[in-house]
Amino acid sequence: MPPDEPPQSSRPGRAPIRDPHLIPVVRHDADLPAVALERLQPDALRARLARVDDWQAPIVGDGARADWFGDRPATAASVLVPLVQRPGELHVLLTRRTDHLHDHAGQISFPGGRAEPTDADAVATALREAEEEVGLSHGVVEVLGHLPTYTTVTRFVVTPVVGLVKPDYVLALDTFEVAEAFEVPLPYLMNPAHHQHHEFEFGGARRHFLSMPWRPGHGDPREYFIWGATAAMLRNLYHLLSE
Repeated sequence: MPPDEPPQSSRPGRAPIRDPHLIPVVRHDADLPAVALERLQPDALRARLARVDDWQAPIVGDGARADWFGDRPATAASVLVPLVQRPGELHVLLTRRTDHLHDHAGQISFPGGRAEPTDADAVATALREAEEEVGLSHGVVEVLGHLPTYTTVTRFVVTPVVGLVKPDYVLALDTFEVAEAFEVPLPYLMNPAHHQHHEFEFGGARRHFLSMPWRPGHGDPREYFIWGATAAMLRNLYHLLSE
């Protein structure tokens, strides 16, 4: 599912942001503590995600604003937040959308999409979409729980389903939509020193979004610019695990 973007006006519409790199960074969060490594282990995640019913996510998404989108129907959707078991730490499996797509070309996202009538629940949607998009088999995923919903500017009410993925998983990408799948160490994403706040003026108001740029290193010059809804849901996971 693609990152969320601000609308063109006070009504839903196409986003004005074409290159989020160009939006100024106004601050980092190096003053906030990283999530302790012991909280990023499978048993600790199982325990924390088992008790989220009363937890309020700090970022609910711009689409939740009734004054902007009250007359636009909401659509249920889910994404899978796949945590791959690697030696010593978990990694987050993400995708990069193909460059030829009309919407959100080249952007970073979790596998996911809209709910179908045949889906039993949000978990079923996330697992089905992950299998359709990247070929991730249900059999290698242990569902740990889910985060509160995040509502995009296009009024998708997204349930982020967190799953533990066996390290020997095999992918088969839908190459029309997905250019590649890659992993980012979870401790990196759960360290606010790597979270950037971007701010700009739009529609007479100050707007902002988060980004979490990641470079693989080891001579690899690429940068994966994680932003929008994907970054917001990761930030909510950070807050959940920090409390």
